[in-house]
Amino acid sequence: MTEKTLVTQPPSGWLRLALRLPLVLYRLRLGWLLGERFLRLYHVGRKTGQVRETVVEVVHHDQLGNIYYIVSGWGYKAQWYQNLMAMPDVVIQVSSRRWEVTAETLPPELGADILIKYRTQHPRAAGELSRVMGINIARTSPTGLIDIVRESLPVIALRPR
Repeated sequence: MTEKTLVTQPPSGWLRLALRLPLVLYRLRLGWLLGERFLRLYHVGRKTGQVRETVVEVVHHDQLGNIYYIVSGWGYKAQWYQNLMAMPDVVIQVSSRRWEVTAETLPPELGADILIKYRTQHPRAAGELSRVMGINIARTSPTGLIDIVRESLPVIALRPR
């Protein structure tokens, strides 16, 4: 098991501002600066029906199927995640390209596999995210990662429609 298996609280203060910077870049039409490591997610509010947007890190990109994998770093209670589950047909933007996708939460075993790929390809980022989120995805065993995904860290596949 891990040191801590539940995501603490969503970010606030300076961290929240820093995490919103990629959205500002997209709104200024500078999303191309982020390359393919981040994507802009357009989703519909499940209560308001209004279009919302957020920028999330891409943890893996399956180039053959053009499937993007993202993680709800603040857990199953994140507003954007709940919106995706209520209305999974959404639009994403990567760099300057937009297209329609369908969101699907992966089973914990597949989600853990994606996180293992992520920490292998981006060890520094995995370590930093572990520190910020309060979950040690950088060093947790595969079995421990399955538990983390099941309990508090959903991995989502965004498949082209």
